[in-house]
Amino acid sequence: MDFHEVDPHEAQIARDTLERYSGSEVDRFGSYLLLTNFHRYIRNFAENYQVPLMEGSMFTAAHAPELDISIIDFKLGSAAAALIVDLCSFLPKVKAALMLGMCGGLRRHYKVGDYFLPIAGIRGDGTSDFYFPPEVPALGNFLMQKAATEVLDKDQSPYHIGITHTTNIRFWEFNEAFKEKLVETKAQAIEMECATLFTASYRRKLPLGALLLISDLPLQRDGIKTKQSAKKIFDTYTTDHLEKGIQTINVMKEMLKHKAKGAFRGKSAKTDI
Repeated sequence: MDFHEVDPHEAQIARDTLERYSGSEVDRFGSYLLLTNFHRYIRNFAENYQVPLMEGSMFTAAHAPELDISIIDFKLGSAAAALIVDLCSFLPKVKAALMLGMCGGLRRHYKVGDYFLPIAGIRGDGTSDFYFPPEVPALGNFLMQKAATEVLDKDQSPYHIGITHTTNIRFWEFNEAFKEKLVETKAQAIEMECATLFTASYRRKLPLGALLLISDLPLQRDGIKTKQSAKKIFDTYTTDHLEKGIQTINVMKEMLKHKAKGAFRGKSAKTDI
């Protein structure tokens, strides 16, 4: 079965699975999705918009109908990233998605609390090989990344644009061979989901970008995130990160109203290459 074709049976299984995993009926989901790894973010969203948290067997979700936005905590890693895109791409009215995640900054001048916009991801995840051969790059959706830059520029927030290295190895900081290879790639950030999200969403024709927060500086002395520093990061930046994600979605909505190039949902998605 080509990914461009829509198998009704596959679509039904995907929607049923999403309902089980998220605890939410598919008609609860908004047209725009915020994806995250952090329960703190989704709890903040639910409290701000006075909506319930929906607990499923794997994910947690919350839906704000007045915003037409849903947020999903899909947990951690590339396998979960692939799964959430596969399932959400079959939502009847979904138009776009934005990942709100954290990354390690790999440049000396980066600071914890800066934002990072990945235009592309190095496919060190392995999972993305299911969607495309290795020579196909993992690129974030241009429109979503453009919307994020507009929000960051308007708020005069410090941010960086570049390439992130997506890895499945969580405890890589003490692997010298891995670090040497990482430096050779000249990636500016490292995390565990973006290349998978970008590759799967491109295959599934779901416009998807990422707005990452630099949470640690793992190549610097004493720069690895700890239990104490992680708490400080959540306490300090969760509200702003979430708000910028919502603002980015709102800018994206306006772009789509004007039929901006770079979106590929709808009937034409079945035949576009």
